[in-house]
Amino acid sequence: MAQTKVDKYPSRTGNKAEILERKDPVIHQKADSDGPLTKEEMKRFDEQGYLLKERLFNEEEVKILKEELRQLMDRNKSRDADDVIKEPGSNEIRSVFEIHKDGGFFEALSKNERIVKIAEQLLASQVYITQSRINFKPGFKGKEFYWHSDFETWHVEDGMPDMRAVSCSIVLTDNYEFNGPLMLIPGSQNWYVSCPGMTPEGNYKESLKKQESGVPDNDSMSWLVDQADGQIDRATGPAGSVLFFDCNTMHGSAGNISPYDRSNVFFVYNSIENQLQEPFSGQGPRPEFLANRNNIKPIHPGRDQLHHS
Repeated sequence: MAQTKVDKYPSRTGNKAEILERKDPVIHQKADSDGPLTKEEMKRFDEQGYLLKERLFNEEEVKILKEELRQLMDRNKSRDADDVIKEPGSNEIRSVFEIHKDGGFFEALSKNERIVKIAEQLLASQVYITQSRINFKPGFKGKEFYWHSDFETWHVEDGMPDMRAVSCSIVLTDNYEFNGPLMLIPGSQNWYVSCPGMTPEGNYKESLKKQESGVPDNDSMSWLVDQADGQIDRATGPAGSVLFFDCNTMHGSAGNISPYDRSNVFFVYNSIENQLQEPFSGQGPRPEFLANRNNIKPIHPGRDQLHHS
């Protein structure tokens, strides 16, 4: 796979962190373009780097989502495989990857027109899924995930050339302030933190449990929060809500020491015009379950109502 684009966002190339201005638009078409999002919602996404759509799926659909989640957990709790990530220090499931290829419920969900059409509107193109997973954060023992920009990893380790992808997080269990919800820094999508250090071989095997390469330094994080006037937002909301956030929005989550589990379905929609190239780290590509490269085709949005598989 030939490298065809210049590395606009170098990272992990030296000993110092650097903050670079974003070189790609956040909204890839006019704010008043046709699509499910209003002009005001498009403007909010452009300014903040994320948007929460509350109760995009109704209560009956949430029941279906939770039952399908339970079945998926049961199928994977005893499975020892690279695409099933366990919590450090325990056998609790942290993530299950590549769920959009299950041939059933989650594949249909990944094509649901309510979310796909929003991704298409934000990215001004047809889209495909470059990564999918379910994240589990069990009560009392769900671990934190440190601040990071997804794009930094996807660019360096997967070869995503441009910031033209959007993450979609479907809330399967109520997200409260106290059960480790996603935290985001508004406006951080406009700045790229070029991180110090190098990328170890096979880094993904450890980074999916605890990320240590490609994480921002404290000074860069403090600067980003200062630019946001000290704001750190929390993606809280009822089950059935959906958070869309730009691939470069700085985010992380605290540990969950509450009794309440926190689970989310996570789809990464990438523009069909932004397909992965050779990793900018110079290393080989990560496995397909982390970064889809094979048989890439644009999604054709599917039926709207959720049904059991």
